[in-house]
Amino acid sequence: MKILFFKENKRMYIKKIVLSTIIAMCFLGCKSTENQSNTNKTERVKENLVEKFAGVSPKLSSDNANPLLDFMFTADPTAVEYEGRIYVYATNDHQQYENVGKDGKNTYHLIRSLVMMSSDDMVNWTYHGLINTAEISPWTQNSWAPSITSRVESDGKTHFYLYYSNSGIGTAMLTSTSPVGPWSDPLGKNIVDSSVPGVNCESPFDPGVVIDDQGMGWLAFGGGTPKTEYMPGNSRIVRLGEDMISLAGDIAEIPAPYCFEASELNFINRTWVYTFNTSWKPRTEWPYKNIDKPSQCSMSYMTSKTPLDSDSWKYRDSYFKNPGDYHVGPYTNNHTHLFQFKRKYYIAYHSMYLQDYLGTKGGFRNVSIDEIQVDEENVRIHMGEATYKGPSQLNTLNPFVIQQAETTAATSGQVQFEAFGNPGNMVVKGNEDKQCLMVRGADFSQHIPAEFEARVKGKGKIDVYVNDLKGTAVVSLICDKDEWITLSKNVERKIKKGVGNIYFVFSGKDFVFDEWQFND
Repeated sequence: MKILFFKENKRMYIKKIVLSTIIAMCFLGCKSTENQSNTNKTERVKENLVEKFAGVSPKLSSDNANPLLDFMFTADPTAVEYEGRIYVYATNDHQQYENVGKDGKNTYHLIRSLVMMSSDDMVNWTYHGLINTAEISPWTQNSWAPSITSRVESDGKTHFYLYYSNSGIGTAMLTSTSPVGPWSDPLGKNIVDSSVPGVNCESPFDPGVVIDDQGMGWLAFGGGTPKTEYMPGNSRIVRLGEDMISLAGDIAEIPAPYCFEASELNFINRTWVYTFNTSWKPRTEWPYKNIDKPSQCSMSYMTSKTPLDSDSWKYRDSYFKNPGDYHVGPYTNNHTHLFQFKRKYYIAYHSMYLQDYLGTKGGFRNVSIDEIQVDEENVRIHMGEATYKGPSQLNTLNPFVIQQAETTAATSGQVQFEAFGNPGNMVVKGNEDKQCLMVRGADFSQHIPAEFEARVKGKGKIDVYVNDLKGTAVVSLICDKDEWITLSKNVERKIKKGVGNIYFVFSGKDFVFDEWQFND
């Protein structure tokens, strides 16, 4: 994470995506018709979907999978797998953005919530809303940089343990028996801060948690003013108690060179892997002859078989450069999480993908994911890469089962959501202007749908398109109900067999959209 260490004097690289004229043509059918000659320019723009959608979310006009969510700013990712889905948690940069506006700066001091999202295919992401730390743990200051793990406990349930930075002063934690909550605060205080013997670092924040092959939990953390530039002396690791909410022994130092912040832990091939963000400082001292110096504000890793023995930790290499080095946005701070999902390794990170498209230069970030190669036998992490393209889709989306409206691969950029019903469920809110949701890789190869249905409420309309937004919709659904209702309608244009993208164009100031599916 970032407290006041953030450096704004780095040169900025901005990579802009030029919108395709093909997409522009896709939207032309939604323009105001020529016979509306008396409609003023403002009203015409309101109906012009090119103007409404273009320049807001670059994902809608491309095949890019990054960033994961294109309608809000997120940062500092962590992840946990559960029942065939990967759940990602992040700092809510958007909360700062909403408070300070597009001309404001991301100083992180107004962030008091964490973001939840999940996917089973790495392309379509379900937004599960926020963890409101201000309400759950009102004693905390800010909430940044979560790290999560899970374990099946004696009650037969999977318990989730989420640790996060309480500003720069310590590490707080929450628990749940569901990956989307409800969350509770079992301690009512930091699990780690300066009052804990052995912490001995200025900023005991940016936690990283892992459970080893014996079922024991471990927590790393640390940051602050360095003792020396080469060896800051601020990285720490401690074994957690069996309850995961206490410490089980002494705190040990990890001698991480040029360590800045962003601790995380992995356990690979009976080896503890500590990952961290290096500083912006010049590498004036470097004793390793066969290992290159890490570039500025990059990610490096160390390994150990005996993590409480400080001398056992070995510096291995750098594995991820600054996002600015990959030209996926300007230089920024750096925070990653390494994880495995469906037999592939991925790196989750943040970059400033959407600043240009949301009209800000304030330092607001977006979580993204790319594949990375890991040699498990030798516990070696190969150099990763940050891209706009992102990971490939692991499996198709089934349009013939109930899908959540908050599951998207891309949107028109300023779609709004609100929590409704069970924890983790969101509904999409309409407004007077048309908005768009899109999912990728829907499988129509085995069945041709005859009917479309959606659970909706309020006064509004949904136009459904498949593969593109040309011409008329394959089906249009109109709602004028004050209560929740599932409406259905026959498909009006035949959908070709195959795998394609589905677009939902909707509007209505008081309209809300919960879920949908096709029927054959």
